[in-house]
Amino acid sequence: MPPNEPRAPTLGLNLPYVEDRMGDATPRWADILEMATEAEAMGFDAVWISDHVGFGDPDGEWSGAWDSWTLLSALGAATSRVRLGTYVSAVPYRNPALFAKMAETLDEISGGRVILGLGAGWNEPEFRAYNFPFEHRFDRFEDALRIITAMLRTGRADHEGRYEHARGALIRPRGPRPDGLPVMVGANGPRMLRLTAELADQWNIGMPTSDEELVEGLRDIDAACAAVGRDPETLVRSSELLVHTDKGLDPEAVAARLRRWAGLGVAHAQIQVRPNSIAGVRAFRPVVDALMAS
Repeated sequence: MPPNEPRAPTLGLNLPYVEDRMGDATPRWADILEMATEAEAMGFDAVWISDHVGFGDPDGEWSGAWDSWTLLSALGAATSRVRLGTYVSAVPYRNPALFAKMAETLDEISGGRVILGLGAGWNEPEFRAYNFPFEHRFDRFEDALRIITAMLRTGRADHEGRYEHARGALIRPRGPRPDGLPVMVGANGPRMLRLTAELADQWNIGMPTSDEELVEGLRDIDAACAAVGRDPETLVRSSELLVHTDKGLDPEAVAARLRRWAGLGVAHAQIQVRPNSIAGVRAFRPVVDALMAS
């Protein structure tokens, strides 16, 4: 790699978790474990699981999903090096103080490898089907984020919000990182970006449709940091990339794009492979080799 060419972001693997979405098959625990351990052996820095209960119409076509936190807890005991992240957990699905306790406990199980990815949620049918509150979810998100970050960083939250409250909510015992594990917010829009800049350690843009969209998003989060008086360099940025290993994969081209992302300030890339299976993970190895060789 030429001396002035940027290095690549670290890599994370987004694992399958939805019914009939591993090709046409449902990912079983054995499949998810095999993909995670293969990613760890290949040099991936993290594995990620999204947080949904299902997609579609509960009275018609419905694709169910495994619970992300149960899977991550099992992976915390079954892996030794990769970081473990939610991509991202919908805050309205759980009490925020309990959410913080869950994350701290998983951090203990994994030896300090958790990234707590949070979002407001968006898929209304699953909210309705499971009786999660869909209205005012951005207000609920703000209350919850303040409770969760306070608990993780100080061990206690006292918060009287519009929808969420905490009165002496403690994290005890503490896990391996007494100053708190990192919180990543996956969000766009002025209000959510402001909350990210104010309270989060990391920000995820999602899956941009182009590098131009990525650049625009990075400008927006920089502006949000400036608005709250935060140094933008202190906020870690990540972005998701879909890679079709089954359609004439060009490892050098993918590696070059990831290096461009690094030059823009993206520190971590969540990779989603197609096919979303152990074959897809193994077919991605030439990209990892190209990055490691540079």
